Amino acid sequence: MKSIIQDEKECWICGTPLNLHTHHIFYGPNRKNSERLGLKIYLCARHHNMSNEGIHFNQELDDKIKIMAQKKFEETHTREEFMAIMGRNYIL
Repeated sequence: MKSIIQDEKECWICGTPLNLHTHHIFYGPNRKNSERLGLKIYLCARHHNMSNEGIHFNQELDDKIKIMAQKKFEETHTREEFMAIMGRNYIL
């Protein structure tokens, strides 16, 4: 499924259209759920996992994007549905 967060194929952080990676916002056991529900964004290599600025090395940024994705999901679904799928609530 395409992203429910982004329409444009560009880095969600800096906007570059170059060297893009698909970032599944909820990974590990929820990677398939992220793919199925469109909870993914494009990130350039620098902002994904190829520098210290990457989301995989920045817990604050990772948390921010998870909260944003949950809010987007909850525009058309309930929090209970989100928690049943993802196993937790990221919005504190």
